[in-house]
Amino acid sequence: MSGAGQMASSMSRPISRRLSLPNVLTYARVVAVPVVAGLLFWPREPWARWTALAIFIAAAVTDFFDGYLARAWAQQSSLGRMLDPIADKLLVSAAILMLAADQTISGVTLWAAIVILCREILVSGLREYLAELRVPVPVTRVAKWKTTAQLVALGFLIAGPAGEAVLPGSTTIGVVLLWIAAILTLYTGWDYMKASYDHVSDE
Repeated sequence: MSGAGQMASSMSRPISRRLSLPNVLTYARVVAVPVVAGLLFWPREPWARWTALAIFIAAAVTDFFDGYLARAWAQQSSLGRMLDPIADKLLVSAAILMLAADQTISGVTLWAAIVILCREILVSGLREYLAELRVPVPVTRVAKWKTTAQLVALGFLIAGPAGEAVLPGSTTIGVVLLWIAAILTLYTGWDYMKASYDHVSDE
């Protein structure tokens, strides 16, 4: 193969990997973040709430499918592994901040939101530190339950007043689930800290 042909081949491989369907789904989740946040600037408008909820649900669904398809189609990549948890944290953090701003999340429930946000920052820093040591941080089953509880809770809270018109008490359901997510968040955060303690203390 000629030098030009080798160069074209080497360039096409990373480009195709970057544009694989699992990565495109992750990109879509990142793009959904400002859209959901923007729609929640109109917290009393039912159309904005329902549209934000629809986009949030679609983004949450991609969280499952991008990882599943990457494994099933052998399309896992360093970019995908890096961007996937970032997209998740951006989506959750933006939704929590906007819901706190419009007081859907208020009072003592703000502590549940603070716990979730602090844990996300803590685990992100921990993962980055351990990545430098080439120590993997696997996602536990409880962490998956935590993520599910978070997403379902935020779905109910994003629906907010619009959801109350269809299912009275839906905001309360969201608040209860957010507290459950916060409790699971504390447990998984401590679990990650214990698992990484030996590597951190060696330094």
